[in-house]
Amino acid sequence: MNAGDYRPTIGIGQVDQLLLGARRHGLATDALMAQAGIAPALLTSPLAKVTQQQFASLARLLRHRLRDELWGLCSQPLPLGSYAQSLQLMVRCATLGEALALAVRHYRLLLHDITPRLQQHDARVALSFTPRQPPDEALEYALRTLAFLGYGTVCWLVGRRLPLLQANTPHRRLEPGHASTLFQAPVSMAPGWTGWRFERQFLALPVVRTPAEAQLLLRRAPVGLLLRYRDRESTVERVRAVLRRNLAEAPPSLAQVGAEVGLTAPTLRRHLAREGHSFRALRDALRRDAAIEYLARPQMPLAEIARRLGFSELSTFHRAFRHWTGLAPGRYRLEQGRDA
Repeated sequence: MNAGDYRPTIGIGQVDQLLLGARRHGLATDALMAQAGIAPALLTSPLAKVTQQQFASLARLLRHRLRDELWGLCSQPLPLGSYAQSLQLMVRCATLGEALALAVRHYRLLLHDITPRLQQHDARVALSFTPRQPPDEALEYALRTLAFLGYGTVCWLVGRRLPLLQANTPHRRLEPGHASTLFQAPVSMAPGWTGWRFERQFLALPVVRTPAEAQLLLRRAPVGLLLRYRDRESTVERVRAVLRRNLAEAPPSLAQVGAEVGLTAPTLRRHLAREGHSFRALRDALRRDAAIEYLARPQMPLAEIARRLGFSELSTFHRAFRHWTGLAPGRYRLEQGRDA
């Protein structure tokens, strides 16, 4: 992996929520985490992160152990193969509108605790997931999963990021900033439903994927679907691109990055704030995620990792990693190694 070839990590809180159904069914969650390459001790560190591969491995294990595509989060399992069948049906549709209408009908037959709806109001469309009973934490996570996976699938079907007018995520353990990053849209927390709104004109977008491409997608965990369709023209993504190119060097300043994207430092700071980010947080997140990827390689010395991330001193890297994750890099690697 080159300095910039990393994938964004996933917060340990997502792992904890993914395990809610397994705990309810009495499964040994520590053993499942270890099998997925995740140290159970990381659950005690709220700032800890895991790789997309680790999260996807755990999701697959839970899916097959519970025979449920929603990991035991609902009162009745979502049968294995539900997503594959839905995807194969959608890629045979001519437009996004046809595909969404079909998917809603499909999942209405399969979901016992949640009602999916596609509603049109004048020039706007809403895809919503409504619980049929007051949701507990597990059902909230199921609702959120359907909304996130649904959005990623829609973007994949039309081969582009679908611009949203608004997302709604009224859940206790979801930070609005996290949802805003995923959906790249204003986020509300109105009670009663989870989902997103977009302009009606986009229902006419053609479905550009084929059944063969659907088979390829199904061989991979869909964890990264949303990440593939970030808005590359947004200020945040342009800044990330500059920072990735300079990851192995001393971190560039706000003014230096601004010069590369054609903005003054104050203007760049305002644009990032408008998109819900800060320059330092973006820079730290990139280095943190790359560090976690490198730490999964036991043969790579910590000093080499520090050098690849632009740290002149190993001790500085230690302090930064502890600040980012709550654990020293050596402790993080040790815990992962115990459960590998």
